[in-house]
Amino acid sequence: MTAEPNYAFRQRLDEVHRPHRRDDNAVAAAGEVTIGDGWCIAIPQDASVYLAAVARDLQDYLFTSMGVSVLLVRHPMDETAAKVIRLTVQVGGAASLSVARSYRLQITATRITLCGFDDRGVGQGCYYLEDLMNLREGPFVAVGEQIRAPVFSPRMVHSGWGIDQFPDPHLNAIAHAGFDAVLLFVKGVNRTTTGFLDINDLIFRAASFGLDVYLYSYIISHRHPDDADAESFYESTYGELMRAHAGARGIIFVGESCEFPSHDAHTTQKLRAERTAQDSKPNPGWWPCVDYPQWLNLVKRVIRRYNPEADIVFWTYNWGWAPAADRLALIESLPEDISLQATFEMFENVERRGTPTRCVDYTISFAGPGQYFASEARAAHERGLPLYTMSNSGGRTWDFGIVPYEPVPLQWARRHEALLKAHRDWGLRGLMESHHMGWWPSIVSDLAKWAFWQPATSAEELLPKLACRDFGVAAAGHVLSAWQHWSEAILDYVPTNEDQYGPFRVGPAYPLLFSEDEILFPSSSEAHFGSRILNTTYGPHDPAVLDGEIACLEAMADRWDQGVVAMRNAAAATVASKRDAAHRALGLGAFIGHCVRTTIHVKLWWQLRQQLLAAADAAQATPVLARMVEVAHAEIDNTTAAMPLVEADSSLGWEPSMEYMADRAHLEWKIAQVQRVLQQEIPAWVDQHW
Repeated sequence: MTAEPNYAFRQRLDEVHRPHRRDDNAVAAAGEVTIGDGWCIAIPQDASVYLAAVARDLQDYLFTSMGVSVLLVRHPMDETAAKVIRLTVQVGGAASLSVARSYRLQITATRITLCGFDDRGVGQGCYYLEDLMNLREGPFVAVGEQIRAPVFSPRMVHSGWGIDQFPDPHLNAIAHAGFDAVLLFVKGVNRTTTGFLDINDLIFRAASFGLDVYLYSYIISHRHPDDADAESFYESTYGELMRAHAGARGIIFVGESCEFPSHDAHTTQKLRAERTAQDSKPNPGWWPCVDYPQWLNLVKRVIRRYNPEADIVFWTYNWGWAPAADRLALIESLPEDISLQATFEMFENVERRGTPTRCVDYTISFAGPGQYFASEARAAHERGLPLYTMSNSGGRTWDFGIVPYEPVPLQWARRHEALLKAHRDWGLRGLMESHHMGWWPSIVSDLAKWAFWQPATSAEELLPKLACRDFGVAAAGHVLSAWQHWSEAILDYVPTNEDQYGPFRVGPAYPLLFSEDEILFPSSSEAHFGSRILNTTYGPHDPAVLDGEIACLEAMADRWDQGVVAMRNAAAATVASKRDAAHRALGLGAFIGHCVRTTIHVKLWWQLRQQLLAAADAAQATPVLARMVEVAHAEIDNTTAAMPLVEADSSLGWEPSMEYMADRAHLEWKIAQVQRVLQQEIPAWVDQHW
């Protein structure tokens, strides 16, 4: 592959209907109907603007991906007409569909009838037809009838195109993937993390693709409900926001983002910005405060003056570590007409190869659910509160901060099964499927889409079909082997705080510091977070388990490398028309391997530096320094090997809220930094001490 400029990946994201997906040698099997030239798509005379757009989208898919030209017509349809795809919406209460976005698909030898519970159901049915034809690599669909309905709603996702940026093609891709809502960070009326945005325009455009908009609040609450001016303050903030954007489906509150000056004695009773060095208690945004219900009732009242149906989502992300008694007492006192959200895997203690680890944030290395989620899910279920979870099922977590998705499909399938069990056991109904890291269309979102609709399709059944679809029959076995290796390797991942805010955040761009001074990591001034969520001064949470963590990651790296070899064999066997995507899959796998190696080297480097500081004389220090030089050279080689990968695929090394953190420029910066350590800092240290 030739080098591509930064952000070129957006051109691939904008390509919703991939050209020439048809296998020219494929023919219809027995029991299949062929959609060919001369067919038409028929919509009712009174079809909505959305339904007409869905029909045009299907027409474009058939032309672009399958090479089939069909006519789009709008008139009353003859029930006996042949060669027609008829799109309708259920009328009245007599039909069998009862779930929003559900649909009935009837396929005969001469016609296809798609009836949706609502317009959005028709849209999802059309996308399902596309999925079927993509798997067959031809315009062939099996004769029969089926009713399909979604398990979860909402299914919310942030933009993978750029933080708070939603061009129409990306909205279309999100809808095709089965999501029904997008997430937007808000700081005020028409204000997001990127500055001004016409939010009502986004709400309008999203609706044209069958998507709702949820607002994720970054508005700080400076008043306690007991304050005399509390009502007017919240009217001027959340009231103004919802009066201006009443078309938003809901708003999400999480402690650290919308904190308020609670009176709970367990806390500092003040905002984070007011915290001092003398404060030892958590701030209110990090504790299940007893007056959150009072605050929610006030804010809810203000919001629903302008949107009576607004979904108020209260996310307990920041205090899952707190005692269960305090957390559950809060849930018992929450208003009945809000939704509760808990993170699925967070705060769980997991032992790996005898080494204790903890899921401090988001990771797919533990399928879940964690005990924190389970305890709150049970409490919400008993109270009848709508239950949502942060599931990361869009395909990426904080395991690797700068990759488009984690290609561990069998582990994702375990997460999907756990989510479905939570639906059965505790009534889990809504999913937040990504945070600021965004979303990328991949095998992960494919698996989720098929798993989260009834009747469901298992990963065991679907993965071989996806491998054939994307790589070809000759390569499929190698692809499945790679996915198997990677799905097992991720079980040895170590989800520590210092690593997810350190080397796993930026991969091979992470520096090796010789001194204790923090180093300024270069980042874009326009980035929402940039390097603010990155710690370059590395320090393990527990040095006693560092050897065990290194052993886990070494085992992970070895198994991951086996997957890379299998994917390299797959790329060699992939047919020419699919080879570009195969090389990108290989590049993604190889790049993740380099991220793991960097983290191993960082841990080793920290250990050696402690040994150096403890050395009594030159005799003790010399072998330690020699080993540090070896590690540094190994990391330079590791970083150098990652460079052609990020040049070939601009989606590697980028994350929406940080922008580019491991592109060629950052990798060159890191290599220069390590060389400076070798050529200047270590010799200066030796001269100073001996």
